[in-house]
Amino acid sequence: MPKITFMGAGSVVFARNVLGDTMLTESLCESEIALYDIDPVRLDEAYVMLSAFNKHINKKRATIKKYCGVENRKKALKGADFVVNAIQVGLYKPCTVTDFEVPKKYGLRQTIADTLGIGGIFRALRTIPVLEDFAHDMEKVCPDAYFLNYTNPMAMLAGYMQRYTGVKTVGLCHSVQVCSSKLLKELGMADEVKKPIQEKIAGINHMAWLLEIKDADGKDLYPEIRRRACEILDNPPEDFKDLVRLEYIRRFGYYVTESSEHNAEYNPFFIKEKYPELIERYRIPLDEYPRRCIAHEARWIKQREELMNGVQAEPKRTKEYASYIMEAITTNKPYTIGGNVINNGLITNLPHNACVEVPCLVNKAGIQPTVIGDLPEICAAMNRTNINVQLMTIEAAVTRKKEAIYQAAMMDPHTAAELSIDQIIAMCDDLIETHGDWLPKYN
Repeated sequence: MPKITFMGAGSVVFARNVLGDTMLTESLCESEIALYDIDPVRLDEAYVMLSAFNKHINKKRATIKKYCGVENRKKALKGADFVVNAIQVGLYKPCTVTDFEVPKKYGLRQTIADTLGIGGIFRALRTIPVLEDFAHDMEKVCPDAYFLNYTNPMAMLAGYMQRYTGVKTVGLCHSVQVCSSKLLKELGMADEVKKPIQEKIAGINHMAWLLEIKDADGKDLYPEIRRRACEILDNPPEDFKDLVRLEYIRRFGYYVTESSEHNAEYNPFFIKEKYPELIERYRIPLDEYPRRCIAHEARWIKQREELMNGVQAEPKRTKEYASYIMEAITTNKPYTIGGNVINNGLITNLPHNACVEVPCLVNKAGIQPTVIGDLPEICAAMNRTNINVQLMTIEAAVTRKKEAIYQAAMMDPHTAAELSIDQIIAMCDDLIETHGDWLPKYN
């Protein structure tokens, strides 16, 4: 049985989902599980909850151990076959609050701020140094382990690990698995089409394109999808929220994997201080991520009480990729994922050193990405605007030069559409000062 190390086990609910999946998998259920976090309280909560879950659902039982603090990190990683990363450096307070509140002073508003934009840039800048330390430890104590990254900003973090370390890394997101089903459901087509659906998805994380979607007989569903998308845009139902992605369909021809609240801030089209009516028209939830953090904490308090009192939900394996990857590599049972990997010619009209999201076959040989060829030119063009920011942010993290931070922010589509160069530089300096010791020193 493999050893699985979970970095950031204080993300208790997500740890339960991923590690609960392994406990429900025959080839993984007796694994050694190492829980690691720097917060002793959240780590203890994760340990108690997962131990109870293990006892409740798993007759063969995994072995669960906990490791707290930087001084115990190598012990947690030693001999690991799989390392799942779910850390959030700086948490909601103080760092996410800073990522939202400082840009507001300059007139820059955001929705999620964890993947692109000024929030995504600074989240990467404080996370990459931690991943660098992880990589150094892994190269010493578990050099053959797979690093399964769930932390955002995905393309920046996975791209850094894949280009600058020797760790076998793949980035994993939740959005690919539900892209087609979400679209068909919201267009009222879910019960009308013959299943299983055939799909082809490729691009970059959070902006991977649903390039093809067909029913079980091979009928192209896009003509009807485009017709219905335009119909909804012209007269959206009162509670319909996915209008940005439907506008992508109308203007570019294709749907993307991640939500409208995310994609609203990946371009210069929707969030504009001079045109506040766009916010209402496209129902864009500004400051959405801070609200989610507050709501999540309230839900966790309730869940924690239930779990500590022995209340367990009926066990069910989730759609998260991690356990399926572990199972495929351990047993040679093939599985296909949407993985974030270095391009190297997989998508031929995107930069070779970009981190792209493409279908990957997983088996005992490892993770083998699919060559896609060219994306439709408009899809590649949209991706490139995001890739510019990703590559410049990685360069800033590696070189530790403020100039590269400024340049990353200047290349961001939303930031550049709202602010002048002088404002961008002033905002970056303000963020650097406010984040303080959460960032390394830049020159």
